[in-house]
Amino acid sequence: MKKSTADAINILGQFCSKRDVECLNSAALLAKYSIPQADVFVLFGGSILAGGDLLAQAIKDQIAKVYVIVGGAGHTTEALRQRVHNEYPAIETAGLQEAEVFQRYLKEVYSCKADYLETKSTNCGNNITFLLDLLKENNVKCSSIILCQDATMQRRMDAGLRKYTSDDLLIINYASYRASVITENDTLTYSELIHGMWDIDRYINLLMGEIPRLRDDENGYGPKGKNFIAHVDIPEAVDEAFKQLKTVYGDITRAANPEYASR
Repeated sequence: MKKSTADAINILGQFCSKRDVECLNSAALLAKYSIPQADVFVLFGGSILAGGDLLAQAIKDQIAKVYVIVGGAGHTTEALRQRVHNEYPAIETAGLQEAEVFQRYLKEVYSCKADYLETKSTNCGNNITFLLDLLKENNVKCSSIILCQDATMQRRMDAGLRKYTSDDLLIINYASYRASVITENDTLTYSELIHGMWDIDRYINLLMGEIPRLRDDENGYGPKGKNFIAHVDIPEAVDEAFKQLKTVYGDITRAANPEYASR
C-alpha cells in the first residue's frame, strides 16, 4: 500500500475532524474566545468511545455549564452497543439508544453523567434540530456551544448547526479524536491507539462518504442540493485527495440508509 494513499486518507481526516482549539481546556477557550467556559457541551452518539472519554474529562474540567448527549438509533448504533458491552460486560446495552449507552458508560467508568439526553434523533440533521428543541424546552441559555462528534462527521455537524442558527451563537468544534494513518509492511494502520477506533476499512469508508455529502452541488447536502446543511468550502487539496482515493477504492462511499431518514 503506497504512502500516498495514507497521505490522502489523512488529508480527508484532518479536514473532516474539525477542531477550533488545539486543546479543550479553559486556557484555550480564554485565549481564543475570551470565555473560561462554554454554555453547553454536546457529545453526539455517532462518536466512538473516545468521545465518551473526552466528555468525562470535559465534565471533570468544567469546560461547560451544561452537558448534553444526543443520539437515538442510526448507522453506528449497534457497533457502539457491542463495543461498550464487550469492553464493560457490566453495562447492558441491548436496545439502548446512543445517548443512553454513553450515559451508562459515563456512570460505570467515570462516575459522572450528562445533564440531558436526546434519544430520538436518527441522523445528523435531526441530531441538530432535536438538540435545539431540547435546549429550548429546558430553557437552557446557549450563547456558546462545544460540538463533539466522531472525527469523520465533525465538519458536517458544524455545517448542520450553522444552517439553523445565527452568527450570534459561538460554535466551537472539537472532534472526538484525530487519527493518523501510516503504512507498515505495505499495510495501512493507525500511528497510535484510539479508544474504540473503527477498523481501518470502516474509517476510510466513513471519510469518503463525507465528501459527497459536504459538497454544495445538486447531489450534496448543501443549499444547492438537499439543503440539509450550510455551505461548506472544500479545499482543492481535499478534493484531489478524494479523487486519488477513488482510484484506489472506487465508489465505496457509505450510502445514506433510508431507515434513518427524517420523517
